[in-house]
Amino acid sequence: MTAQRPDSRPSPTDDGRAADAALTPRASAAGIAAAVQRGEVTAVEVVDAHLDRIARRNPGLGALTVVFAEQAREAASLVDRARAAGEDMGPLAGVPISVKENIDLTWSATTNGWRGMAEAVPARDATIVRRLREAGAVPVARGNMPDFGMRWDTDNDLFGRTRNPWNPQRSAGGSSGGDAVSVATGMSAIGLGNDFGGSLRLPAYAAGVVGLRPSRGRVPRAAVTGYPVALTLQEFSVNGPMARSVDDAALALSVMRGVDADDPVSLDAPPPRDLPRRVGVVRDAGAEVDPQVAAGMRQAAASLAAAGWDVVDVEAPRLEEMAVLWRRLSCTDMLISLDPAALGMPLGRSATSFLRDSTAAARPYDTAREYAEAWAQRAVVAADWRRLQAEVPVLLGPVSASRMREPDHDLGGQDAADRAWRDLWLTVAANFLGLPALALPTGLGDDGMPTGVQLIGPMFAEDTLFEAGRVIEAAAPPLPAPPAVGRE
Repeated sequence: MTAQRPDSRPSPTDDGRAADAALTPRASAAGIAAAVQRGEVTAVEVVDAHLDRIARRNPGLGALTVVFAEQAREAASLVDRARAAGEDMGPLAGVPISVKENIDLTWSATTNGWRGMAEAVPARDATIVRRLREAGAVPVARGNMPDFGMRWDTDNDLFGRTRNPWNPQRSAGGSSGGDAVSVATGMSAIGLGNDFGGSLRLPAYAAGVVGLRPSRGRVPRAAVTGYPVALTLQEFSVNGPMARSVDDAALALSVMRGVDADDPVSLDAPPPRDLPRRVGVVRDAGAEVDPQVAAGMRQAAASLAAAGWDVVDVEAPRLEEMAVLWRRLSCTDMLISLDPAALGMPLGRSATSFLRDSTAAARPYDTAREYAEAWAQRAVVAADWRRLQAEVPVLLGPVSASRMREPDHDLGGQDAADRAWRDLWLTVAANFLGLPALALPTGLGDDGMPTGVQLIGPMFAEDTLFEAGRVIEAAAPPLPAPPAVGRE
């Protein structure tokens, strides 16, 4: 169908500036929804503006794999009809979203970035997609990812590479790289992804957006079926949003969160009460921290201190031990679950290289006893972290100890695999323990790439992370639009 623009609509305030603001690449999700709810702009106009940006920017970026032009316009028209009828349009009325290739959306196959699932169209939407659509959000496209999300870069044989919009000679991160780039360039206002080992936070850092890894159980995951899922995927991976502001990430979480009958891990846990406003800065995060990364951390810490937070230096307990356990458990499971004999066809070229190099470097467990002992050790580590976070609830540190590296930085042998993993020790610690973590930008570095930090909180303390994140965000210089590939 072809969307018809209305001949007239209620006159917006400030001579149309409110409507114009809702159509810009930097518009917030909350601002878009408010403008649609007030009748300053229609949902169809919002979607058309985003589809236009997709048409101009995505060919050079490779962020979005499937574009839902007709379905998105139809969904937007339903939002506009609801407003005309005086009905509640929801808190995300008309907000364009992108959906990662491994989250079920009935409009296209859930490919996981792999050729073997190119025709795997789901029978129903994932719960988080359904909740967002019921809240008025409009899917406009699918976000690219590496095969089964197991790389720290975004490339596959099915859809190709996602390029970093700030500099195509730098990685876009992975595995939710497509959605991060889409949000950064205004092709969607919210991106849906997931985080097994930094897959929301690393692309957010690379693209200069906000990425939230919720607590384990806070947001529903895929429906549990008769097919067994690797234990590390059950324990380490969560679905979460990416957005251009902390407020938008919080808004998306408010819609996505809650119990789902299909996910036995999902729950409605209250946030912890009476947490002290204390932040611990983690300066030793595994690899040597790049000076520009350290500068972003100092800036964030200073802004929190100026806002009345007690800022102290801390050492993350058992950080190397956690990173090693996370890696060995993950690689053990990947060797089993991604065996080409079980899948029926090989992984893509880059995914095959990553699996080979990472598992060789990680030394997967050989016996059931070793595997069981590794899981048992998690409780010992978690106890040390819980004791620390009772006194210092929020930890501030890097997403990656390095600046974003070159494309395919996680390939090329065991040394490259080790380097990519060592950069992310603090990031995978949150996955290992199931903790919430918020990545957000702190400005631009001397290299023209976004700088950023992450905040890690105790279980179910997302609201505390948002409170601290808003302080850092308010003090940071706002990012311009990315200047590189696919320029406006």
